Amino acid sequence: MTFQQKLDAAWKKSRSLVCVGLDPEKKRLPERLFNRPDAIFAFNKAIIDATHDIVCAYKPQFAHYAAVAAEDQLAATIDYIHDRYPGIPVILDAKRGDVGSTAEFYAIEAFERYGADAVTVNPYLGGDSIAPFTKYADRGTILLCRTSNAGGADLQEQMLDGEPLYLRVAKLAATQWNANKNINLVVGATVPQVIADVRKAVGDMPLLVPGVGAQGGDMKATVAVGRDSKGTGLVINASRSVIYASGGDDFAHAARGAVEQMLEDGAVI
Repeated sequence: MTFQQKLDAAWKKSRSLVCVGLDPEKKRLPERLFNRPDAIFAFNKAIIDATHDIVCAYKPQFAHYAAVAAEDQLAATIDYIHDRYPGIPVILDAKRGDVGSTAEFYAIEAFERYGADAVTVNPYLGGDSIAPFTKYADRGTILLCRTSNAGGADLQEQMLDGEPLYLRVAKLAATQWNANKNINLVVGATVPQVIADVRKAVGDMPLLVPGVGAQGGDMKATVAVGRDSKGTGLVINASRSVIYASGGDDFAHAARGAVEQMLEDGAVI
């Protein structure tokens, strides 16, 4: 099953557009987990078990694990999702961007070492930096298009032949770079008109949308302009607002409540 097929099935089963970002910080884990050698995995596992039926994907952020030498717990988290909830795709948020053999090794890392269903990639080095990822036809390559951070406008909105650079990237992603039909785009929720413009440019290509939740993106506006022709097409990510919904022992229950609130706010199919 390809990434796209897996995502389509997850949307259909869960009726949810929500992706939970698994971005653990050891200092923010519940106190009862502090002294466990597998504290990060235990934290992730509890949240996954509490939310698996109401999400369409999980997205662990690579740096949160690598910074504390917890790559083994990242691998364990991905393996757990694949083994326990095999219908839910895992997006490795690594934002890789390089060329030549380095890009090839980054692709091997994401898809062969960690077994991710998809990985985020920075396309601003050009098409040859993307090709090592997209050649894995059964996996997803999710390109940064218009990011949700304030500084994203510094370069991504620079005009090129009458259109912003991010829109040029979107069009290349939908055409020239997408021979295996396995590219998705990252488009932040903080400016709904950007989502609308990208959706118009790329048709039904799925969009990974950060920025709802802690960054203040508007859920209803995002869904209204971002759905594809089938009523899906969005993977709306929330990380901190979900996994840190409570700092106590009820953190997993609170995480589920945060996802349920996103569904009530409109992230539902």
